[in-house]
Amino acid sequence: MSGRMLMKGNEALAEAAIQAGCKYFFGYPITPQNEIPEYMSKRLPEIGGVYLQAESEVAAVNMIFGGAGTGERVMTSSSSPGISLMSEGISYLAGAELPCVLMNIVRGGPGLGGILPAQSDYFQATRGGGHGDYRLLVLAPSTLQEGVDLTMEAFGLAEKYRNPVMILGDGFMGQMMEAVEFPSPAPVVSSKKEWAVGYTKERGKRAVIKSLYLDPEQLEAHNAKLQAKYRAMEQNEVRYESYQVEDAEVVLTAYGTTARIARSAIMNLRSQGLKVGMLRPISLFPFPYAPFENLPASVRHVLVVEMSCGQLIDDIKIGVGRAVPISFHGRVGGMCPTVEEIEEKIKSVIGK
Repeated sequence: MSGRMLMKGNEALAEAAIQAGCKYFFGYPITPQNEIPEYMSKRLPEIGGVYLQAESEVAAVNMIFGGAGTGERVMTSSSSPGISLMSEGISYLAGAELPCVLMNIVRGGPGLGGILPAQSDYFQATRGGGHGDYRLLVLAPSTLQEGVDLTMEAFGLAEKYRNPVMILGDGFMGQMMEAVEFPSPAPVVSSKKEWAVGYTKERGKRAVIKSLYLDPEQLEAHNAKLQAKYRAMEQNEVRYESYQVEDAEVVLTAYGTTARIARSAIMNLRSQGLKVGMLRPISLFPFPYAPFENLPASVRHVLVVEMSCGQLIDDIKIGVGRAVPISFHGRVGGMCPTVEEIEEKIKSVIGK
């Protein structure tokens, strides 16, 4: 594909995965991400790939395990409760060091909740979600173009670290339409990887993929290896955007769709002479703590804006520490903060 195209969010993310070399998709339908598997079911056979609708999310994630084990580029997508059902398999993928891409187009919860957008899966995404000391590399785009770019990049990152990578979006992003352009993908590395199933090593043994270590010393050594990999992510894969922070008195922090709403509020307040800026995390793990640790001396307040009950606040507190006060404004249940609400909150913390 070439040139700018008007596409629905879920379909743009799916096409980005295909452009990145994904040929195998295993998943199960759940709103509001259903257009991703629907699109994959049509497109993958056209390029010699395979789409398979599993009988459940549990089955789908275990199919991802098998596909990733061959060294091929594979992915699945789901929404909130579906990711919960996949959490055991995601832990297995991380434990077995298998690269794959997971998309979570978040809906409201807890429980079945509702089908409207939310950001209430932040803890689930950034704190593991399943059992064991594992982490996912989590990327949170705020525009469809950024979603396309990050999705295409995610497959390379998954292979670089031999680890699952999650694209964390929300129902707004999945359902909106924007013009996107697909950059030329990097050449896909051959699936003949020495760790992959079926690859015969020079010593005559076949690769074995597992996350089971019954010897406690071996399991401890394996965990140490994984933790070293996560530290490497923290060193090399931090991503964030700084917007008019240099002279700001109030710094907003928001990610994903909410950051777009916050940006509109900032533009309005700047036109009124109020010095407001934004730090937008793009990688949620690894989290960009450094810019929050090094806020300009002008900053008097940090405001966290989120479509949740405040899950982002913990990471902001780690970064900011006790340097400046932190406030929160959030909406839940499929409701989103409005530009006017954010403006009023900022004026209240400034004292205007």
